[in-house]
Amino acid sequence: MSLALKSVGNASALWFVLPCLLALALTSLYPVGFGLAVSLTNWNWGTQLDFIGMSNYATLLTDAEFWTVMRNTLVFAASATAIEILLGFYLAVQVDKLAIRTDLIRALIMLPLMMSGIVVALMSKVMFDPFLGIVNQFLGALGLGPSAFYGAAATAMPSIVAVDVWWQTAFVFIIMLAGLGSLPTDPIEAARVEGASEFTIFWRIKLPMLRSLLITVVIIRAIDTLKVFDLVFGTTGGGPALSTEVVQTFVYRTAFSYLQIGKAMATMILFSILILGVSIALQMFQRRGEVDR
Repeated sequence: MSLALKSVGNASALWFVLPCLLALALTSLYPVGFGLAVSLTNWNWGTQLDFIGMSNYATLLTDAEFWTVMRNTLVFAASATAIEILLGFYLAVQVDKLAIRTDLIRALIMLPLMMSGIVVALMSKVMFDPFLGIVNQFLGALGLGPSAFYGAAATAMPSIVAVDVWWQTAFVFIIMLAGLGSLPTDPIEAARVEGASEFTIFWRIKLPMLRSLLITVVIIRAIDTLKVFDLVFGTTGGGPALSTEVVQTFVYRTAFSYLQIGKAMATMILFSILILGVSIALQMFQRRGEVDR
C-alpha cells in the first residue's frame, strides 16, 4: 500500500515539475542544440549554409589567434577573480570587526556594483585618457609620468583587470560580510574564553565555516569573468592588436564583422566546454572540502 501511495505521489510531483522541464528544454537545450548544429556549417547570414562537419573545430584548434584569445580570457579571469576574492574578503573581515553601524560604509563599497558594465567601461575610458584623464593628471602630480593604459599592449589588460576589480569587488564583499554575520557565536566566544587570538579564531574557526560559501563565490566570479564582454568591448575592443581580445569579443567580431557564424558557434561550443570543466572542478573541490570537515 505504501509503495502504491509513493508511486502516486511521485507521479503527481512529476506533473508539477514537467512545466519547468519543458521551459528549461526550450530556453536552454534548444539553443545549445541549434548552436551545435550551426557550428557544423559554413553559414554566413546569407544563402551559404553547407554542412562541413568538424572543419570549424579543426580550424580553430590549429589557429594561433584562437589560442591567444583563450589565453587572454583565462589570464583576465584568473587575475580578476583572485584579486576580487582576496580584496572583497579582506574588506568584509575588517568591516565585520567594526563596533559601529556600517550601513554607510557598505553602501559606499557597493556603489560601483550598481552601474552597468558599459557605463563602467566608458567612464574608465575617460578617466584613463592619456592626455585629459584624471588618473594621468594625478600620476603627473606625483611625478610618475603619463601612462597609455588602454593604448599600450603592456598595460591594456592590467587596466581592464583593475577596472573589473573596482567594479565587482563589492559583490564578494557583501556576500562574505553576510556569511561572517551569520556564523554561530558559541564556538567563537568559547575560543576567546580559552585565550585564543583573533587571528587564530579567524583561521581555525571562522574560515573553515566559511569555506563552502567562499568557494561558491569563487565559482560565481570565475564564470562571470570568463564571460567578460562589456568591459573589453567598451574600452579597447580587443586591442591593441590582440592583447585584450577575449572569447566574447572574438565571437562577436567573427560573427558580425566576418559573417562566419559557424566558426563563431564552434568557438562558443569549445568555450562552453571550458566553462563546464572549470565549474565541475571547483564544485569537486568544494565537495572534497565539505567531506574533510
